[in-house]
Amino acid sequence: MTSTNQIPRDEGLDLSLSLLSEGYQFIPNRVRRFNSDIFQTRLMGQKVICISGKEAGEVFYDPERFQRKGAAPNRIRESLFGEAGVQGLDGSAHQHRKDLFMSLMTPQSLSVLNDLTIEQWEMAIDKWEKMDKVILFEEAELIMCQVACHFAGVPLWAKELTRRTKDFSAMIDAFGAAGPRHWQGRLARNRSERWIEYVITKFRTGKMSADENTALYKIAWHEDLNGKLLSVKTAAVELLNILRPIVAIGRYITFGALALHQHPETHGKLQPDADNYVQMFVQEVRRFYPFGPFLGARVRRNFTWKEHNFKKGTLVLLDIYGTNHSPKLWENPDSFWPERFHDWKGSPFDFIPQGGGDYHKGHRCAGEWITIEAMKTSLEYLTKHMEYEVPEQNLSYSMVRMPSIPKSRFVIKNVRRK
Repeated sequence: MTSTNQIPRDEGLDLSLSLLSEGYQFIPNRVRRFNSDIFQTRLMGQKVICISGKEAGEVFYDPERFQRKGAAPNRIRESLFGEAGVQGLDGSAHQHRKDLFMSLMTPQSLSVLNDLTIEQWEMAIDKWEKMDKVILFEEAELIMCQVACHFAGVPLWAKELTRRTKDFSAMIDAFGAAGPRHWQGRLARNRSERWIEYVITKFRTGKMSADENTALYKIAWHEDLNGKLLSVKTAAVELLNILRPIVAIGRYITFGALALHQHPETHGKLQPDADNYVQMFVQEVRRFYPFGPFLGARVRRNFTWKEHNFKKGTLVLLDIYGTNHSPKLWENPDSFWPERFHDWKGSPFDFIPQGGGDYHKGHRCAGEWITIEAMKTSLEYLTKHMEYEVPEQNLSYSMVRMPSIPKSRFVIKNVRRK
């Protein structure tokens, strides 16, 4: 390959500890230091290229240049993603599996999800009115776990709710973790896979029923490109790929409540007829607060980008948090300002809180629409259907801990229905 400009190189034999100590700012710190949207480092014992920004997103989501197979570290698959799920597929196999997920994102399905979210918030307010204090993050995850299971057609007994919610939460919390948090996530995934494998087996053998429009039905009977049903284990992984991300919306709901508290001027703008502002507010919560730090893929074939060589097999990380806070893409990126999304006409590569690119043909999260709709409904309840007080507490959140959440988990009290 023709010699080209050398990629800026981060010094050190392995920067894995630096990643753990810098968290969301690991890539942005070096983008600023090198004054470059690309640099090379070593993480987890291997060479890694980190890229950031809109142009980086465009190349990262080019299926001719990158593949997802082998990109996720074992520790992430063991806790968050599972084995043989859609995140690690490429080409026609990925497209076929992605079509399955997109078939669950119809307007009718989103309407069902919205009705379920309303139902759970109504019950939650009745419950919270009787409580001395409410830890919103924990309660939001409980709400979204019930929504997720009902939406997917998965039976959930009341006595199981807390255990299942904690397991989903542990899987999500294991991302970016080492030690106890990681091991808790692995144990939670093992329990959850056994549970869902049992559900799928009962459904396939006719001992359980489900509506044909639900995820349980569609995933259990989904055939691969060879016309074979997914193995029970793979079907369980994919069904968890519906359930777990919906539970993760509890974090966004908590950050939404934090934004309302820290920016009280937004309350008056979130009126019953202010659908456009609600949409802007939700998008700004997803842009501003830390959620996913980066995504990984491996180079499919040798290529050159911006006069830099990318060698086949190299792991590349796309900077999610840094792209959403890039001063090159966003005016006053470190300010919370929903109005920035008024008449916003960005591309699928500059606003990437849940990945970038095309929904149908690429690796952008199929559940992004679910996230937006569930957040809009939740905000409506937080602002229009209930009143509450926010006592003194530690509302700071770490930029090192991945994923992040306010330290107090956002406590409210004196909840009453409007």
